[in-house]
Amino acid sequence: MSHVLAEIAIILLPIFGLIAVGYGAARSGLMSERASDGLAEFVFNVAVPVLIFKTLSDAHLPDAQPWGYWIAYFSGAFFVFALAMLAARKLFGRNHDEAVIHGFTAGQANTVFVGVPLILSAYGEAGAVPLFLLLAIHLPVMMVAATLLLEGGASFATSATRRRLLKALAFNPILLGIYAGGLAQMTGVSVSGVPRDMIDMIAAAATPCALISLGLSLKRYGIGGDLRPPLLISTLKLLVHPLAVFLLTLLLPMPPVWAGVAVLFAAMPSGVNGYLLAQRYGLGVHIATSAVSLSTLLSVFTIAIWLYVLGL
Repeated sequence: MSHVLAEIAIILLPIFGLIAVGYGAARSGLMSERASDGLAEFVFNVAVPVLIFKTLSDAHLPDAQPWGYWIAYFSGAFFVFALAMLAARKLFGRNHDEAVIHGFTAGQANTVFVGVPLILSAYGEAGAVPLFLLLAIHLPVMMVAATLLLEGGASFATSATRRRLLKALAFNPILLGIYAGGLAQMTGVSVSGVPRDMIDMIAAAATPCALISLGLSLKRYGIGGDLRPPLLISTLKLLVHPLAVFLLTLLLPMPPVWAGVAVLFAAMPSGVNGYLLAQRYGLGVHIATSAVSLSTLLSVFTIAIWLYVLGL
């Protein structure tokens, strides 16, 4: 038992230790909000896309996709999406649009800033392919679902909203890294020499910079107001979502590592995209920001539980 706990601590302490470093730097004034924004842009626009490109271009992709993997993850995601919307309407008296923000925040995982570092730390190279393949469609699927619910199907199909969303997804830096890595994989192109050294150096910066950036952002978002909705959203995100995925991985066929990646991906805290969507529509911003911060803090303990369940 003590050996298992020690191994979990080895995975978690560096991850959340770097988040604490970022938070401490923000609280002490050592780094400003402007520096926080710059570091977040570097992580999202450069470091993580390069890491994804490096991993996918070198990876050995499976001949056939285990469809149970996709079904397990997204069934869990939309299950908590629906539960959060229902709770927002029935328990907290929110209207439809604000209920969508609650649902999206509960179903959208923090994949870049926590998921990538933690899952790679837990599973290493064996987990990279299922991680990045899921990352490739996670944001598009969740964003399209939320936008359809907010805009309405007919309006979405005929308005500029659809064009804006498709353009944003087409040029999303994370997806560009996936496109480039997939193209290199299919064509057999291999980067070597100085360019390869540069790619390796940028990719190595992705994990520490992502974690410190998340720590910096926690000071900005904070936790406040009525804590009942953020607490419910956090519970759905950290416990119900991974539990649903875990049960489905026991029923649906997939390799064990893929099953573990799906559960850990689901166990990640609420992603910052929940806040960004709320801010764009001017709905439930304080709920989304509190849920992002609260779920990140609570995930220190809940992720440890899921690592134990998965035997890591």
